[in-house]
Amino acid sequence: MDSDLENPPSLKNLIEQLKSYTNASNALISSFNVLLEKSDMEERFSEPMVMIGIYIAVASLFCILPPLADLVHGLRTKKFWFPNKYFTMNIASFSALGVATKLPVDLSSPMPGVVDQFTKLGNMAFMCAMMANLLPALASMSNKALIANIIGLGVIVITMVVNVCIEIKTGNVKKYCKFIAIIYVVVLLMVLVIHACTSLAILKCKQILELKYQAAHESALNEQELQQGRSTVEKLKKQVKKYWIMAETSHPQFLTACSVTSCASGVLSVISTLLHAWLMLIAVEYWMDFKSAYKWSMLVILITQFIGSLVGTIAPLCRSFATLSYKLSVKWMWKKMKVFNVESYWTRTIYDLKGSGIPFISYSRKFKILFQLYVLVLTFCVGLQKTSVAACNMITIIPYFIVFCIFYCWKFWKWLMSKLINHLFRILLANNAFDDTEIAEGTLKRISNSYDHWIKKAEKRQPKNLMKLLVESEGFGEVEKYYKIHQVRRLVLDEHEPLICWSLSLVTLASIAISLTNIQQNLVDRLMHGLKEGMVYVKLVEESLNPTDDHATIQKAAKTLLVDVEVFESWLGNKLQRRAPQGNTVRHILEWLMDTSKNMVNEVEITDDISRYKFICSNAMSCVTETILLDYHADIDQINQERLFETISSLIAGILAACLSNLPDVIELKSNSNAIEKRYASVYEAAQLLGETTLIINTLEDRELTRLNVVA
Repeated sequence: MDSDLENPPSLKNLIEQLKSYTNASNALISSFNVLLEKSDMEERFSEPMVMIGIYIAVASLFCILPPLADLVHGLRTKKFWFPNKYFTMNIASFSALGVATKLPVDLSSPMPGVVDQFTKLGNMAFMCAMMANLLPALASMSNKALIANIIGLGVIVITMVVNVCIEIKTGNVKKYCKFIAIIYVVVLLMVLVIHACTSLAILKCKQILELKYQAAHESALNEQELQQGRSTVEKLKKQVKKYWIMAETSHPQFLTACSVTSCASGVLSVISTLLHAWLMLIAVEYWMDFKSAYKWSMLVILITQFIGSLVGTIAPLCRSFATLSYKLSVKWMWKKMKVFNVESYWTRTIYDLKGSGIPFISYSRKFKILFQLYVLVLTFCVGLQKTSVAACNMITIIPYFIVFCIFYCWKFWKWLMSKLINHLFRILLANNAFDDTEIAEGTLKRISNSYDHWIKKAEKRQPKNLMKLLVESEGFGEVEKYYKIHQVRRLVLDEHEPLICWSLSLVTLASIAISLTNIQQNLVDRLMHGLKEGMVYVKLVEESLNPTDDHATIQKAAKTLLVDVEVFESWLGNKLQRRAPQGNTVRHILEWLMDTSKNMVNEVEITDDISRYKFICSNAMSCVTETILLDYHADIDQINQERLFETISSLIAGILAACLSNLPDVIELKSNSNAIEKRYASVYEAAQLLGETTLIINTLEDRELTRLNVVA
């Protein structure tokens, strides 16, 4: 009997038994057949649910990888506040989070198994960890993007919370999970409120940071005037280092990561992850108890999202400890417990909205009532903001108290573990960056050391082939002569001819060099390797000093042509190694290239980007070949290919030297970016560029070359 209860017969077997009874009602058998058909249909419809479960697990994995990359990046760069470089708020991350957290919003699928219930709850813990990870990313957005992303995040969280509350009411969440589900709902709502509060503070803090940065910028400019007499590289290193420190300490992500809201979100993330770990310990005993349509995929989701919760909690936890000050004392902790001690920048944005109301003397009574309601709503928001920040201050007491105890225990056990603990605290303890106090000395030292490390790392990547090519250039004689002849030609022939920029001139000259068939291949390869390395920096110079649309079009044409020349050794579909139809002399090769390019200029009709690209490149080739023929004039028949190759190589080296002599200006521009959201990345790019081009700048400075304009 007990065996029959443990293994009840299937519906199909029951129907067969009924049919074997002579007195069985046909109506009863028909009813059972209908139930069997309905059961089969439900089973067929539930077959794809396993694949959907795998899809959820894969989406969860995609949510885990960016925070993991940020952890590795923070450890490699010694930024223990772990900036959001890869895991940011965008359509991709929101889409992945929406799929990964599908289970709590699935109201139609019953989930009676223990693994099913724990996976549904684990979804909320996973979401909490991901949100805590995303908090600093709020600071790297523009104001419009910030508001839009907060609204999008709010829609996802509120939808999840409402659906879980419905499931608690309907019993889809079992009794033994209701209390934990309520805790997760509260934690999720608190983290969402923290995101909203931080967003309001960021809007005002960016203005404060910008004012402080501009004041520091003025001071830096004054100090630069006192650095006369030093080498260009030495001045640049000091300048970039100063802007590096300014960009780091005024970086909105850095300040957000070190705020009380970040600390509070880290604590809440730890709480949710600990609950998740406790559920996992219980689930070990019931690891085969999955009875939903998702079947065994629920176990895969549970394990994947638990790993995600652990990974996602590390960065918020480290940020919580990164907000601590070196001055740990009971008095300081008591000050933090004053719940109404909320700095003005937290509520300044709401007060600005409240104070920007239009006088309503001439408006109707209904409008006045609506306006008063608007003021009351903003007043409520101010109170909610203050309460939320005060609550965050209270939550931060938890890590403060932990570190406080550890700190004094460390002092007591100083004779045993002094070196280890001292190193640990120097790394983890940073000043609360939102306070009005100065940045801690240890933090500044760490930032300075990170700059030195970055520069040394970049200096190991010197462009060796480019340096070998630049050695061949000893001045601007050939370059000046070339551009003067070209300028005269433009004035005489057609003053509206398209401009020729550095990159297009270089690629065109390289095309001519490749077309010389008597030159050894190793010499051509050496020239192309150096040119390829140089074009990276030429592109930076042109984009920085000539950011117009016309120049961008020419630069794009040069970039496309370089691929054609380097990979296929052809110029606009013409093989460069093919002999000219008239012969193999320098005159024949140059005249063939000139005639071919002129024909293209006359025949091409500019209708799209491809035709425009052909017109620009063919016009450049026509200009360059005619300039070279005009330069040599009567001596062109006495010149062999080897001599022309040497001349072109020297000309390429000279143009590269003339262009790259503008690198100090580019580095200065990049080290002082105007946009606060881009300033942090821009100064890093300036430091990397300085490290990679140190030898180039020193070489060009020693020659005391006169700079030319970027465009002839």
